[in-house]
Amino acid sequence: MEDLDTLKARVKKLNAQATQAKMDLHDLSEDLPTNWEKILEVAQIAFDSHKALMAARKDLAAATA
Repeated sequence: MEDLDTLKARVKKLNAQATQAKMDLHDLSEDLPTNWEKILEVAQIAFDSHKALMAARKDLAAATA
């Protein structure tokens, strides 16, 4: 298992990635119907980013409990 500092760093990194993915999805939605073909790709990236973040937060919570 990762040490606490490594887990915190991973959560911080994943949080930044998830935030960027959220903003990319938001920006895409504001420009619709332009680039509508990218909806599934951008949404999948946002989904995967947030899924990884939630898993890392769960790991961090378990490590600090």
